[in-house]
Amino acid sequence: MPATPSLLRAQFDELTRTFCRERMGKWRLRRRKYVKRWGRWLTHRVDRFLARQSLVPDGPILNAALFPWVEGLERQWQDVRMELGALLQRREQLPFFQDISPDQKRISPDDKWRTFFLYGFGHRLERNCRLCPLTASLLRQVPGVETAFFSILAPGKIIPPHRGITKGLIRCHLGVVIPPAADQCFMDIGDVRCTWQQGRLLLFDDTYPHAVSNHSDQERVVLLFDIRRPLTLSGRLVRAALLWGFRRTAYVRDAMRNEARWEQRQLALGR
Repeated sequence: MPATPSLLRAQFDELTRTFCRERMGKWRLRRRKYVKRWGRWLTHRVDRFLARQSLVPDGPILNAALFPWVEGLERQWQDVRMELGALLQRREQLPFFQDISPDQKRISPDDKWRTFFLYGFGHRLERNCRLCPLTASLLRQVPGVETAFFSILAPGKIIPPHRGITKGLIRCHLGVVIPPAADQCFMDIGDVRCTWQQGRLLLFDDTYPHAVSNHSDQERVVLLFDIRRPLTLSGRLVRAALLWGFRRTAYVRDAMRNEARWEQRQLALGR
């Protein structure tokens, strides 16, 4: 039977859509490479400026005593441990880090790093916070939280050296489930080797190269969160502009979309 005009039109429209999708996909890949290349160049120069504007030392490890809120959070860490326990009962349903942030596949291509986000790039994830209300309440008492999630490393997980996005943030790890053998589970930050302690906070500058190794036969879980570094007024203004631009990149938008999709799947499954 000869093709009708309407069928030919439909086939032509489908070919056009396919061509446009392929062209758009290639354009997005080129755009991501361009943004990464020039973004890296820009942030390195901005970081040098922010280091001069910092109101706390610029070394790889920061003294927790410089931050008044640390003591209160550490005092209530068992509340965090309790809520984590409920999450770990369904750990197989928790997303891998690279499922949320595809850019992390470079440092975590395997199935040994799971996450559960409470804050993402300044956005509070209300559903997840309702599942961990005590942890979310503690985070509200911390000034300037940008991102927060449970970072769950399986036995044998290795995270190769990598760097954070900006010196305008400080990374914090609250030890929640820590293997007892310190020589088997550790993090190297610059030339400093660090270990975690349950109920204690480790604060560091993640723009220094850092790598994580869990050679133990147990899980390692920390509550990982980023806070805004104390800066002069000039530093705060520059950081605000940097974060404003960063939140509008595909890196952040893709991660937020993926997190929303995961939450929708959980709702559909009644979880």
